[in-house]
Order: sequence, then structure tokens, then C-alpha cells
Amino acid sequence: MESLGDLLGQWPGGNEALQQADRLMNDLLEEPLVQRLQSKYPELSREVLRLNLNKVYQYTTEYRNCSNCPGLERCPNDFEGHYTLLSCETAGNLVQLNERKVTCKKLLAKQSQDLIRSRVRSFYVDQTALSRGYSADEILTNDLERMKAVGQLMKYIDLTKEQGLQKEGLYLAGMFGTGKTFLMCYMLYELAKAGYSGVIVYMPEFVEDLKSLMHEPGKLKETVDVMKETDLLIFDDIGAENLNPWVRDHVMGAILNYRMDRKPTFYTSNYNLDALEQHFSFTNKDGDELHKGQRIMDRIRHYVQIVHVKGHNKRAK
Repeated sequence: MESLGDLLGQWPGGNEALQQADRLMNDLLEEPLVQRLQSKYPELSREVLRLNLNKVYQYTTEYRNCSNCPGLERCPNDFEGHYTLLSCETAGNLVQLNERKVTCKKLLAKQSQDLIRSRVRSFYVDQTALSRGYSADEILTNDLERMKAVGQLMKYIDLTKEQGLQKEGLYLAGMFGTGKTFLMCYMLYELAKAGYSGVIVYMPEFVEDLKSLMHEPGKLKETVDVMKETDLLIFDDIGAENLNPWVRDHVMGAILNYRMDRKPTFYTSNYNLDALEQHFSFTNKDGDELHKGQRIMDRIRHYVQIVHVKGHNKRAK
């Protein structure tokens, strides 16, 4: 934005400059915005306005810019996402015109969205699923076959907003492509707006990556601690990972053992709970270990509400 100083600097010196300043002063006095300011502060004389011509010019120019806002990323104001407000105060016989910068609604909305997104972390899950935002109407009407599941999810979200974190999480079971991950991301987004932190982990890639983390104990501990402490933890597509005893017993077991009776854990899976127990009871290394499968399932089965997600495969479109 061109400043008043730059504008005046383009004019010739002497009387002509003064005449130009008078014309600018008269134009500013005709501005409805300035007239409203004078109406609010009757003590705001023409002389005070003249002494603060630069502030008044910036005030009216930024107001005009905001009225024709080209978008936050192309904000023409001096301080992006902010505009100038003027106020008047009198100390003795001295009238002062004060200015302050105010954050615009678009920047406040962006900051709010950034704060929401900062509360949610993902491991190997497409960030667009978390950053796009959602509408309740879209969730409800996207696939009418999963209406019952959506109702259970909405009820859980409302309960958490009203009563705080629940001890039980949700176990979303259903066929491929029915939107289980989509629904979990919606839950994270809605509860992030309420101030809760969340982590979603895509299990097949996470388990593969854990093999390299075995040799980086500091990074492994940091990752596990994040999953232990977050308010909402989602294991996405559990049962599809290539399981090994170390992941099952020392990583998954440690995380779930810590979260029991503390914070809710959530799951999406193509398996029901009995099939998942069979999955956890067999590893390529040690073969059948039924008791170890049962032990980890005790930390899942008793701490979830089952949600059956029906519907058509949206990936097949």
C-alpha cells in the first residue's frame, strides 16, 4: 500500500504541496468512515485530523482494502491480515488520535484452523483426509447404508464434548472402502475443535517403519510416548499389518496397557474382534501363540464399542 508520505513526496514543493494536502484533507473529511469517527469523538477537530493525516489516510485506505478483500494471501495492507482502527482520548487540553492493529476475520479463521490441525498428528495417513474439513450433512448423506454407524459416531462425539474423554473408544469394522478412516478423521476433526489432541496411525506402514526404529531407541521412545499421551489414538486398518512378536508385545502391548482406563483408543478394521484375535495369535516368526493374542485382545475388546460400518466400496468408483 502506498503511504501518505510517498504520495506527498511525489508533489512539487511550496504552496502547491500545501494545496494538495488541503485537497487530500478535504477528501478525507468527506469519507463516511472519517465522519463516523468524528461523530463518535466530537473533540476530534480538523486540526487534530491534519496533525494525524498519515494515520487517517492509512485508516481509510485499509478499510477500503478490506471492503474489497482479494483474499488473505494477497492482502494489500501493511501488516498482512490486519487493519488499522483509530480511537481518540483527551488528556487535559491535548486531544490524541491513537491507532492500533486489529486482526481481520479471515486471519482469525485461518489461525483457528491452524490450531485445530496442530492438535492432530498422523503417521502414514494422507493429510488431505485431516485438513480438508467436513460437514455433518456430508457425513450423513454420503452413503445412507452406513447411517446407523454415523449415528453411533455422532453420539460418541457429542458425549465426549459434554462429559470429556470416555474410557471406551470405538471399533469400526466393515468391508473395504466403506469410509471407516473417513469417519475417524471426522471424529478427530470435530474433537480437535473442542480442544482434544489426536493421532491416527496407518498400521501396515507403521509396523514396517518400526523395524528401522528398533535401531533408533530415542526416536522409538518419542513415537511411542506420543501415542501413549495423545487424547485420542486411532489404529487405522489394524489387522492388515505384517505382524511380528516384538511389535505386538513390546510396542502395541505397551501403548494399550498404558492407555487402559486413561484415554480411549480407536480402531478401523476389515476384521471383527474374533478374527483380529486370530491375527494377533499368529506371527511368521513364532507361529501360533494363542495366549499372547488373547492377552492383547483383552486390552482391546473390553475398551471399545463395536460399530459396524456398512455401505458400498467408494474406492471402486
